[in-house]
Amino acid sequence: MDVSSAGLPASVALLGTGPMGAPIARNIIAGGVPLTLWNRTAGKAEAIAGGRVAASPAEAASEVVLTVLPDLPDVERLLVGAEGLLAGWEAAGIGHPVLVIHGTVSPVAVAAFAAECQRDHGVTVIDAPLSGGTIGAEEGRLSTMTGGPRHVVEQITPLFRLYSSTVAWFGDTGAGSTVKACNQIVVAATVTALSEAMALAAASGLDLEQVQSVLAGGLANSEVLRQKGQRWIDADFEGGGSAKNQLKDLRFITEVAASAGLTLPVAGSLLAAFQAMVAAGQGHLDHTGIYLGIRG
Repeated sequence: MDVSSAGLPASVALLGTGPMGAPIARNIIAGGVPLTLWNRTAGKAEAIAGGRVAASPAEAASEVVLTVLPDLPDVERLLVGAEGLLAGWEAAGIGHPVLVIHGTVSPVAVAAFAAECQRDHGVTVIDAPLSGGTIGAEEGRLSTMTGGPRHVVEQITPLFRLYSSTVAWFGDTGAGSTVKACNQIVVAATVTALSEAMALAAASGLDLEQVQSVLAGGLANSEVLRQKGQRWIDADFEGGGSAKNQLKDLRFITEVAASAGLTLPVAGSLLAAFQAMVAAGQGHLDHTGIYLGIRG
């Protein structure tokens, strides 16, 4: 892999310029790295100043390709066909590309996918899920949890640090996604606990803003409260990290727990709660919208 004098990869692309991908892209560009962008809806990529917009994944093929997409099948679809990454890497003469998966995916599935990509195509897959939300992405202080060959992760860590305050390596591909599963237990539990607290406060006629100020001053404070607190006050649950994605993550947690021989009672309760929310047609709402079902 060619690197610049700053230790950054010389050829980088980012595929998926949604709520997380767009601020990550802006931070990479601000760090002086030439960046190729691709998004299924081209206008979202074109809105990012300073990047080169590619017409297809094949045209975006670079030594390091970052994908910021919801799930592994979304990444798999980018590889195949005349306009896919595999064709693009071949045309560009890139023999050993690195494919980084920033989305939250199944640890079991991504490990199998990485083995297949390395065996059949010489592509090294790094799973590097993120925590910190869109605010963390905008502020360049995401936590990036990585799995894959350690020497490859170390080579691209200077790139990760352009949008991450914490970068940690945990083992083979899939290990990063297992750490993200641990993270998502805490996130989903905190969102649900705060929703229960706000529902109780509202039903008791209390001022939610004042209640939150007390929580924020003590042991109950959290990044979830800091980033999401206003949603309960305004009863505005549109946009944000969707409940359907939270449910997807909780299913991955169940899968990993089962493979480890564990039963996780809190995660099981959360899975049931978010299944009910999605079944009620509220899966598009921010996950804090679990509050609506609690309020009844």
